[in-house]
Amino acid sequence: MPRIMIVEDEEPLVLLLRYNLEAEGYAVDSCSRGDEAEMRLLEQPPDLLVLDWMLPGLSGIELCRRIRSRPQTEHLPIVMLTARGEETERVRGLATGADDYVTKPFSTPELMARIRGLLRRSKPEKVSAMLRAGSLELDRTMHRVQRGGREVKLGPTEFRLLEFLMQSPGRVFSREQLLDGVWGRDVYVDERTVDVHIGRLRKQLKRGKEADPIRTVRGAGYAFDDRFGAD
Repeated sequence: MPRIMIVEDEEPLVLLLRYNLEAEGYAVDSCSRGDEAEMRLLEQPPDLLVLDWMLPGLSGIELCRRIRSRPQTEHLPIVMLTARGEETERVRGLATGADDYVTKPFSTPELMARIRGLLRRSKPEKVSAMLRAGSLELDRTMHRVQRGGREVKLGPTEFRLLEFLMQSPGRVFSREQLLDGVWGRDVYVDERTVDVHIGRLRKQLKRGKEADPIRTVRGAGYAFDDRFGAD
C-alpha cells in the first residue's frame, strides 16, 4: 500500500485529498506545518509527498530544497500545490526539485492521475496489481491471496499487513512502523495489536504449509523473509 504525505494548512483541502486518496487505496498521513513535516520525513519518508508552497513554520519551497539535499529523501516524488500560477513561479518550483506542479484550484481527478503516474515511474512495485513471492500471490485488485494455488482467507487488516510487508521483502519493521503504515499515524492503536494480527496472519499462511514467510526479529519487529521461496 503506497504511503502519501499531505503537507497543507487548509483543512478542507486536506480532508478532500485524504478522502480521494484513501478511496484509491493509499495510506495517508498529513500535517499542516513545514517544520513538522521535515521532522516526520526524517523519521519515515513516504512514497510520495503532496506539498503546499505556502506553509507556516517552513515554506514548501524551502522544504522541497532540503528534501533534495538529503540522500535519504533526494529521490522522493513531490507534487507541489500552489495558488501561484505564473510561469516564473512554476519554473522556480520545478527547479527547486518538485516533480510536478499543480495550481489551485485544481481538478481532483487530474491530481489523482498525476499521483498515479508519478508512483508508476518511481515505485512500480507499490502500484502493481499483483505481488508475488515463491508460491505466495497477493492480488490487490481482487483482494485475494493464494499460496500454492490454494486461496488463503484473510481479514482486511491481515491483508493490509501482508501487502505492506511484501512490498519491502527483507526489511525489518518495528511495531510502531507497522502501526503507521497499516493503521495510519492519526489512529491510536496499542502496539500489542500488531502481534495479535501478525499471529492471525501467520496461522492462515501456514495452514497446510511448513514454511513461515514472516520472520520475527527479536527486539526489533517483523519482516517478510526475502529468502522465502517455493515450498
